[in-house]
Amino acid sequence: MKLEGRTAIVTGGGRDIGRAVAVKLASEGAQVAVNYYSSSTGAEETVAVIETAGGKAFAMQGDLNKKADVDALVSHTVETFGGVDILVNNAGGLIARKTISDMPLEHWEAVMSLNLTSTFLMTQACLAKMTSGAIVNLASQAGRDGGGPGAVAYATAKGAVMTMTRALAKEVGPKIRVNALCPGMIDTEFHNVHTPDAGRRGFEANAPLKRQGHVEDAAKLVLFLASDDSAFITGANIDINGGMLFS
Repeated sequence: MKLEGRTAIVTGGGRDIGRAVAVKLASEGAQVAVNYYSSSTGAEETVAVIETAGGKAFAMQGDLNKKADVDALVSHTVETFGGVDILVNNAGGLIARKTISDMPLEHWEAVMSLNLTSTFLMTQACLAKMTSGAIVNLASQAGRDGGGPGAVAYATAKGAVMTMTRALAKEVGPKIRVNALCPGMIDTEFHNVHTPDAGRRGFEANAPLKRQGHVEDAAKLVLFLASDDSAFITGANIDINGGMLFS
């Protein structure tokens, strides 16, 4: 039980990678606070899976672009479980594909807020309660290569998350480590919505590992970065893309 006695907050924990991460951390002994914005059914199902396996968890709705909601989530976690040891900043999204020429300022600001401001607010609030532990951010392969068509805002936000990861690692070490994942094609609702099927099949044909990633692949890497197995790693942005991009 690599995380026995520790408490984790997983944002966007109602589906896909967030849900897999919450279940994986709980399976290694962590008590888990599952944040969600709109996927209440999925979040409650995540909690049910954890509790059925003998773990401890709760789900709590919150808009992580609002400081009041962030503070309420962190406070409730501390009141319920006694502290915060692990933060997984998973909440984020592309919203829609838009080129610069067709992009309203409101779209740019919404993408930045969803992916970057939420990470800032959650990190700031949790650091006020953490004396040691780990922060794991979800960046993206888009932060490395600019993403697909119409992903300028998203790629820029995720690139900023990568830079924030490096800067935070310097600022909060040695007691707290900060790392990030840079997922490529992971089989999630994100790609169901934003990636044409032909693009996914093309990825499978060209990737060295000849498959899309699974949410469990990402969850295992988050567990590694959250646990003492990665005790000498901080400030790293780790690629998980089946070999489609080497950085």
